[in-house]
Amino acid sequence: MLTLNSILREIKDVPVNRLEEIYQFIHSLTPHNKKTDTFRKRILSFGGSFKEMSDTDYSDFVSQTKKTRTELFERQVNL
Repeated sequence: MLTLNSILREIKDVPVNRLEEIYQFIHSLTPHNKKTDTFRKRILSFGGSFKEMSDTDYSDFVSQTKKTRTELFERQVNL
């Protein structure tokens, strides 16, 4: 019977340059309700995007964003 330990013993012999392929394959077998590593990396790529913005501009941006969200999500929708 195949066990997790037998699979791990086989994986330890895989060349290091092929581990990314194994990782991607394993994730292709798992349910897609988990955030993928690629998606996480995309989100994190935005880190520091506002660092060159002045404090005043950033404050205005945050205020405008909050105002827009409020207007969008507190409006009456007629269906």
